[in-house]
Amino acid sequence: MRTDPPPEQHPGAAGPPAGETPGPTAELIASVAESAPSAAGRVARSRGARAAFRRWRRTRPFWATVWTGLGGFVIFFLPMAPLGKILQVGVGGIAGMAGGVVLMAMALLMLLLPGQRHTAGVIAVIAGVTSFPLSNLGGLFVGMVLSVLGGSMAFAWLPEKPAARGGRRLRRTRPAAGTPVPPLSVGSGSV
Repeated sequence: MRTDPPPEQHPGAAGPPAGETPGPTAELIASVAESAPSAAGRVARSRGARAAFRRWRRTRPFWATVWTGLGGFVIFFLPMAPLGKILQVGVGGIAGMAGGVVLMAMALLMLLLPGQRHTAGVIAVIAGVTSFPLSNLGGLFVGMVLSVLGGSMAFAWLPEKPAARGGRRLRRTRPAAGTPVPPLSVGSGSV
C-alpha cells in the first residue's frame, strides 16, 4: 500500500493545508498575530511619548522638584515609628513629619505651578534648614542637603527660550524722514 506524502505548504502561507480544519492553537496564534501591533509602531509610539514627556519636563523645574520631593520623603520617613513611640518623642517626631510634608507639598507646587517656583524654592530651603534641629539632623543630613539643593535649583530655574527660526533676526527700523521722534527720557527731565 502506497501513501502519498502530505501536501507541502509554502512557509509564507497562512492557515492549515487544504482539507484540514485549524486547531485551537492555530486560531489563537492567528488572532494574536493580527491584533499585535508591529514592532515599528511600538518604537514610534515610545519615541513620541518620550519626546512629549521631554517637552513637558522642560517647561517646569523638573529636577528641582525631584530633589525637593526626595529630601522631603527622607525627612518624613526617617522618624517614622509606631504611633506610641512618636507620641513619646513628642515635638521632634511630629516636627520632622510636618517638615517632610511641607517639602513634598512644595515639590508638587513647583511641578504643577512653575510660576510659583520662587516662593516654593525659598520655603523648601527654609524647611530643609529647619529640619536640621527639628528632625534627626535633617534626615541625617541627606534630606536637608537634597531639599536645599532642590529649593535653590527651583529658585534659579528659568523657562526654556524658544529657538530662533531660520536665523531671522528682528531688525530695528528707522523712522521715515519727516516722522517726529519722541524725546528720550533722561532722569527726571526730557531732552
